Formats: sequence, structure tokens, C-alpha cells
Amino acid sequence: MSYYFNTNLKGTTFEDAIIKVTAALKEEGFGVLTTIDVKETLKKKIDVDFKKYTILGACNPHFAHKALCSEDKIGVFLPCNVIVEENEDGSIEVVAVDPIASMSTVENPDLGEIATDVQNKLKKVIANL
Repeated sequence: MSYYFNTNLKGTTFEDAIIKVTAALKEEGFGVLTTIDVKETLKKKIDVDFKKYTILGACNPHFAHKALCSEDKIGVFLPCNVIVEENEDGSIEVVAVDPIASMSTVENPDLGEIATDVQNKLKKVIANL
């Protein structure tokens, strides 16, 4: 089982891709709670040069609330991470976590339906890019 799904964007800049991904997430009811600029962080913390790579911590509050009510420790899997990275050829790849893969380790049948709903929304985000 894969733990993510992805798409490659052509004809866009890295910065524009982040804007597009954020807008697509919003269309599906997600907000971006955190933005981690991995390139900048690695340079600042350990003086390593790394490609453009940003982690967006996306959250749909309705699904997060349902999940937390079903399993109060599920917060260790929240928010849903979506990455935007620039490949060597200049293309931009967008990758979203598969919530079914991450939540399948929790033995709570109530989470299955929630994970499926979130997965469907994240797949729509990727497909609509």
C-alpha cells in the first residue's frame, strides 16, 4: 500500500504551485495550519543546501473534530501533510499523505469512514491541480 498520492505540475513556478495547492485545499474545506520551508530550515539549522521543498499542514476542521471525538490520540496523525517540491528537471511535484495508510495502524473502525472521506477530498485536490 502506498502512503501517498501525487501529481506533477508543468508550466508553473514553485511559489505559484504553493498558491494553487493552498487554493485547491480550500476548495475542499482544508485550511493550511502550518507551512514548513524545508530548504530554508535546513540551511539555517545545519547549513545544508536542499531543493525547494515545502510541507503544508492541511486540516479540515470538520473531519479533524470527528476523528478526535472517535480517537482522542489521533492528533499524532494530524494535520494531513501535503508537500510541494521542485524536482531536478524544474517540474513541481505535489504529494499528499494517504490518510487511510496512516490511520490504518489505529484499531478503531470509526476512523475508517473518516479516513476514506479525507482521502477522497485530498485525491480531488491532487486531481484538480
